[in-house]
Amino acid sequence: MTRSLEIVIPVLNEEKVLSASVGALHHFLGGHLSAYRWRITIADNGSTDHTPEVARRLVDFYDGVGYTALTQRGRGRALRRAWTESDADIVAYMDVDLSTQLDDLIPLIEAVDGGGCDLAIGSRLIRGSVVEGRSLSRELTSRAYNLIIRATFFVGFRDAQCGFKAMTRRAADMLVPLVRDTGWFFDTELLILAEKNGFAIAEVPVRWHDDPDTRVRVVSTAARDLAGLARLRFGGLYSASRRLRRSA
Repeated sequence: MTRSLEIVIPVLNEEKVLSASVGALHHFLGGHLSAYRWRITIADNGSTDHTPEVARRLVDFYDGVGYTALTQRGRGRALRRAWTESDADIVAYMDVDLSTQLDDLIPLIEAVDGGGCDLAIGSRLIRGSVVEGRSLSRELTSRAYNLIIRATFFVGFRDAQCGFKAMTRRAADMLVPLVRDTGWFFDTELLILAEKNGFAIAEVPVRWHDDPDTRVRVVSTAARDLAGLARLRFGGLYSASRRLRRSA
């Protein structure tokens, strides 16, 4: 039986790049992952530009492209909605700017489909990765943040925030509803909860080119991420893990 794959692209005011990115991804999936019944879902979390109109045109133009719209903002909120509504065997997401080379999708999907892992994440911080166009300040901030995660929670993964992840249906069903964060910290919370409860995580080296037009506010995002780590450290992880064990 053919396995199904759904790739979510969370967007917020991306009218300029959405069409080209979806077109490139659609072409790649048709040429390289045709063994799957694949679908692309554009998850719009509160765009106020012409993103909704662009997305609807793409849905009409391409087979296998869907669109879901949320009135509230938050990348984590968009991913939760799309992944919990999906019935695909494998769910994934990637950033709309396609900072990661599309060829890296293949080992990412293979890791959770026959590779023995529950989750697979792209990593810019392990051997074999190539990072271009990233400023020194962003590189140092990323490395410091991931060191804090590893020192605080004793986890093995090295790059929590790379916008390039996949997981099995079972992992999505069990983990995603327990993640409280609705923003950028969603990824980190998901991974900590997964590893501390025995889910197998594969890190895949990626070729990454930093987007100069990124919407991430480094200082404010870092502050919210540190607050999220504190919440997990002082009771949040225990509470979520207990609910997970009860539902298993």
